[in-house]
Formats: sequence, C-alpha cells, structure tokens
Amino acid sequence: MKQEYDFSNGKRGAVVPVSQGKTRVTIRLDDDILEWFRNEVDAAGGGNYQTLINLALRDFVGRSREPLESTLRRVLREELKRAG
Repeated sequence: MKQEYDFSNGKRGAVVPVSQGKTRVTIRLDDDILEWFRNEVDAAGGGNYQTLINLALRDFVGRSREPLESTLRRVLREELKRAG
C-alpha cells in the first residue's frame, strides 16, 4: 500500500452509471423472498437476481392488466397441461 494517494483527478458519484430507463431505489424485501430469487439465479447457472425480480414484477403487472377471460383461459390451459 502506498504512503499517499493522489485523488486530484477523482470524480464524485456512482462508479457505474445507472442504465437508461432504470431508477435506483431502496426496497426492503423479506429474507425468504430474496433468498428464493438468489437461489433461482444460482440454479440457472448464474445471472442477476435483481433482473429476475424485475422480470417477475413485469410479469405480474402484465397479468394484472389481462382481462378475466384471458386469465381463466391461461390458468385452465396450465392446469390441463399439468394434469395431462
């Protein structure tokens, strides 16, 4: 380790800029939920658990906009596929 460091050209702020269209937020999640997402990413061979959470939220939002008839048809197809 050096005795002194030169920070005269240093810049303040985040080291990695936030991607366009993304906003940094602080959110509190239950430990078991966070652990589930991390385990899913590990089981898939790696990746980013935050991306997986984002995809799950996007899926939820998309489904909550889905008309009731479409929801029922989708659920019935899924259940019939599991039973068959």
